[in-house]
Amino acid sequence: MEYNVKIDAFEGPLDLLLHLINSLEIDIYDIPVSEITEQYLLYIHTMKVLELDVASEYLVMAATLLAIKSKMLLPKHEEEFDNQEIEFEEEDPRDELVERLIEYRKYKEAAQELKQREEDRGKMYTKPPSDLSQYSDEQANERLDPNVTVYDMLGAFHKLLRRKKLQKPVSTKISRQEIPIEQRMDEIVNLLKKTKQRKAFSALFPYEDREHIVVSFLAVLELMKRNKIIVDQEHNFQEIYVQSAEEVGLVGSY
Repeated sequence: MEYNVKIDAFEGPLDLLLHLINSLEIDIYDIPVSEITEQYLLYIHTMKVLELDVASEYLVMAATLLAIKSKMLLPKHEEEFDNQEIEFEEEDPRDELVERLIEYRKYKEAAQELKQREEDRGKMYTKPPSDLSQYSDEQANERLDPNVTVYDMLGAFHKLLRRKKLQKPVSTKISRQEIPIEQRMDEIVNLLKKTKQRKAFSALFPYEDREHIVVSFLAVLELMKRNKIIVDQEHNFQEIYVQSAEEVGLVGSY
């Protein structure tokens, strides 16, 4: 029985490239194609490990990056006129991609600004002030500002796979046992409620069984989507922590 997951946070290959550029602190006007291509293909590989359907646009972008990388490796064209070597100024193969990224970033920032304005407008009421302390927790609302994206979760999942050495094929005979996604979600929620404090993301994967790890990761993503858990990360590339939404005053629904 296959469990297909559709994640709204995947906004396309340009969104993934911007995430990589920001995470690696790369100058968007001088993109190191070799490095960015390697990281991009790493994320595509991680998606396939999770058996997620990789949209064709992601594969097209991968092919585009490889094509640009190949052109960057070609020697510059030179011709000789009257015993003088003249080097022609050729177009940078990255120019078109940079223009698309800059244009996409403008629209993304504009969309975020409009969303922020919508949220601010939604907080305005035409009635006398009321005591709403029983309905909202200021501290909880601050914690609900998500600073962890799906791409961050994919990166953490890849580190987990590498740490447990699951990328290398292991020759063994195992008895396959299906793990229902809903059951694993209940187990994670109950564990977080029992501990009553946030736990490290890696602590949610106690077993080295590949199927158990993949199902656990998908369960975490689904719980995030349903607002049953809160995920936060203090700084880039540091440990990601998971906490029950009940501990910060927000409870989602199944």
